Amino acid sequence: MHNIKIPQAAVDRVLRRRAKLHTFEDLAPERTAQVVVDLQNGFLAPGQPAEVPAARDIVSNVNRISAAVRAVGGQVVLIQNTIDAAAKQEWSNWFCFMSGERRAKEMDEAFAEGSYGHALWPALDVMPSDLKVNKNRFGAFVPGSSNLHEILQARHIDTLIITGTATNICCESTARDAMMMNYKVIFVSDGTATFNDEEHNATLGTMLAMFADVMSTDEVVGCLLRKVNRAASA
Repeated sequence: MHNIKIPQAAVDRVLRRRAKLHTFEDLAPERTAQVVVDLQNGFLAPGQPAEVPAARDIVSNVNRISAAVRAVGGQVVLIQNTIDAAAKQEWSNWFCFMSGERRAKEMDEAFAEGSYGHALWPALDVMPSDLKVNKNRFGAFVPGSSNLHEILQARHIDTLIITGTATNICCESTARDAMMMNYKVIFVSDGTATFNDEEHNATLGTMLAMFADVMSTDEVVGCLLRKVNRAASA
């Protein structure tokens, strides 16, 4: 698990703008979706070409949030990174220049639909009510990447809980675009993971300062269950 330290400068900047740190605590469960980003064998299994070891440590937290989301009537959406012909043609600058030829074949094989690497990590709790969405860019909302936006809009979802890997790549890209498409975004500090603490904490600071409400798993679950608990005690 990452040693989480949100940069104090980001916290101070937020508190200069508004009265409190958290702004999306009062959730409408039926309009909320947890977006589980890329928790696949290709990122979590030892020895895989895109392995993020710390991502294995967050799975229990992701599962806790998923259980709470389902319990209150929200939606769990499982995103799967996919390398296909359309991506290689339409996003050719990444594959030709940025990705690197040294591991191109390994990545192509790992994230082809139907491959071992493309499959969801077996310790991830997946239920029949969950939705699975392939994406072929870092962010799930960028044009051409997936149909996630259409799926969420059809279900009247306006709040997203971002979990998964990698914190500063696919999770951050998805969260940034979601906020600018007018979703309320909660970015889970101990439900996302990347290659090292420095990159993880830098993204948490950026998310908090500009794009999302950053919460821990305990805080997210507490927000989700608050209305249910109030109704039960009434």
